Amino acid sequence: MSDLDSLVTSASAEFGAAMTPADLENAKARFLGKAGRVTDLLKSLGALSVEEKKARGAEINATKQRIEAALHLRRQALADAELDALLKAEALDVTLPGRHRGIGGLHPVSRAMERIEAIFGSMGFDIADGPEIETDWYSFTALNNPENHPARSMQDTFYVDMKDAEGRWLNLRPHTSPMQVRYARAHAAKYAGMGAMPEIRVIAPGRTYRVDSDATHSPMFHQCEGLWIGENVSFKDLKSVFTDFCRRYYESDDLELRFRPSFFPFTEPSAEIDIAFASGPLKGQWLEIAGAGQVHPNVIRNFGLDPERHIGFAFGMGPDRLAMLRYGVNDLRLFFEGDLRFLSQFK
Repeated sequence: MSDLDSLVTSASAEFGAAMTPADLENAKARFLGKAGRVTDLLKSLGALSVEEKKARGAEINATKQRIEAALHLRRQALADAELDALLKAEALDVTLPGRHRGIGGLHPVSRAMERIEAIFGSMGFDIADGPEIETDWYSFTALNNPENHPARSMQDTFYVDMKDAEGRWLNLRPHTSPMQVRYARAHAAKYAGMGAMPEIRVIAPGRTYRVDSDATHSPMFHQCEGLWIGENVSFKDLKSVFTDFCRRYYESDDLELRFRPSFFPFTEPSAEIDIAFASGPLKGQWLEIAGAGQVHPNVIRNFGLDPERHIGFAFGMGPDRLAMLRYGVNDLRLFFEGDLRFLSQFK
């Protein structure tokens, strides 16, 4: 074996013994580096004649190429081994069941809100929307609440530490009645001076806020207020509309309504509305679900209308309460805790 063949054998052996890329680079330097053995051979050509340089140089270059080929093979082998180890460490069992994206569903309160809107929409009621941060005037004054009314207290209402451009205190709306006021005022302004004004039929569903929290109350809850104003709208219409709504919402004609006399500053006369089911676990029990009444003349004036000409009724109910009764839920807080075990039942 010639000295050059021996050099190739020696280099291949050292490359094969390298177990890491760093070891392989060290071995490369001993053969192909600036002070390597192949470089020394090339330097020795200077002492040879021209003819000898050609022959010896060709042999050394061929040897260098063979060493570089052995180096490349070992590099590839180390890279393949590293990849194989990585794949084994991060191996996936493709026989396991895949992770499927769960199918969501509407929240039960959202279902209640959509059902309410659909039923009243079929009766010709518009759906109003408005700000959740309201002024004291829209939340209380426009609704005939006196200055000393308990609802204005910070123990009942969340106030925002700022005022509007007219210097009125702001609050998180404690009911959706301000949306009725805004809608009615816009309606009255739209048809002002046009003679006959179309009736106002509107519901105002949305989030509301009060300082309250227990099994049947939440600091944030939902309300749906309704308003029907015209020139000949009576309490009889209120009873007819709300009876029809309740029977359609609960999908039962075996359902009774009771109107109990009550008091609200914004209606006169006023009533609490109770319902009783003729069958099921709540059979025979009277359950309060809404407050209602004929809109007070002062509120009609704040709508921008003439109470001598326009009359009507308003009502307010809690979609959360309606959902509790429809689905048999006995704790309001379950709706807002985000427990998927509870919510998945309504998909």
